[in-house]
Parts: sequence; C-alpha cells; structure tokens
Amino acid sequence: MVIKYPNGKSYSHDAEKIKKKQIKKKDLSFSKRGMTLEEELNESNAYYLAFGKAVIHKKPTPVQIVQVDYPKRSAAVIKEAYFRQASTTDYNGVYRGFYLDFEAKETKNKLSFPLKNFHQHQITHMQHCLKQSGLAFVILRFSASNRIFLLEAAHLIQYWENQTKEGRKSIPLKDLEKIGYELYYGLSPRIPYLDIVDQLIAQVRK
Repeated sequence: MVIKYPNGKSYSHDAEKIKKKQIKKKDLSFSKRGMTLEEELNESNAYYLAFGKAVIHKKPTPVQIVQVDYPKRSAAVIKEAYFRQASTTDYNGVYRGFYLDFEAKETKNKLSFPLKNFHQHQITHMQHCLKQSGLAFVILRFSASNRIFLLEAAHLIQYWENQTKEGRKSIPLKDLEKIGYELYYGLSPRIPYLDIVDQLIAQVRK
C-alpha cells in the first residue's frame, strides 16, 4: 500500500516494514529485545492503563483513503491513501489530573540528538500545551548506547529557537545528562517514565 503526504510525496508502507526489520536485526541487546521505542512505550502505557495508573495512548494519524480494491466480496485492500494533515506529537493522556503530551524519537548518533527529527508544527503544538498548563516533554533514545532521556518541552523549545541564533542543529548528549532525566529499563512497566513525571508534578505544586 502506498500512502502519500499532503505534499504528494509517497510513503511506502512496505519499505517502512523492511526498515523496522533491519533495525530489529541490528539490535541484539537484552534490554530492548529488538523492540522499537514506540513499542516499548506502548507496552508501558498498556501496563499503566491495566493497573489504573494513567490513561495514555498513541495518537492515530488521520488518513484519507482514495483507492480501494475488492479482490473478494468479504475483503478490501487499500491501494492508495494520503495523510490528511501533519501529525502533532505521538502520545497524550491524563495522569493524576494532569494532561500529558509528548513525542518519542530515536537517533543513531552517539553524542548529540539532531533537531531535524522534530518539526515546527510539533514545537508549536507543545508550546500551546504549555500555555494551558499541560505537561509536555519528549522521550529521546540513543540507539547505539541504548540510553533514554526525558526532556521537558521548554528545554527543547529553547534549543529549537536557538538554531537560527547559534547555528547548532542538535542537542549535545552532555547537555541532556545535565538538564534531562535519564530513564532506565524496568520489567513492569518497561519504561517507567511516570516516575519522572511525578517529579515534574511535584515541581509544579511547590
């Protein structure tokens, strides 16, 4: 199936599957077991929901179907579709009375996280969330070292806006070690990021 972005550029679902398989083959660490960051977060959110801790889901991407084949009367195959609009962030939900909104990204870089992984509409969306007193942040993983950080949106926005002033196009790992919160793998949940969110909530309530 081929999905096209609003600008007409094609997105190959099959190519994406191949890419994910290649990433899984390269990743042999015990902690990840071949899972992507998205899969690990989905698993963690399912745990939080099952035990009544939080209601957090991955946002569905709106798609407009334009071509469908019916090889059988009881089956339909989507041949062509378009993303209706640019997505905002990956996840949102409610925890302890607070609205959570966050994006999850990975990089193969070892010493910095590229800002090109984000888009202006995502930055603008997080700014809007912060204005409404929501908790907005990003979860970043360095796949080479398998290190994960939670970075508050306010810091990300500052780096984003400083691109034109300072010319830096990435967030150094050493900066994340200072201003971010490193996350460590657990069993249940797999990525216990709400432990850090508890700290953010405590800061808000001071």
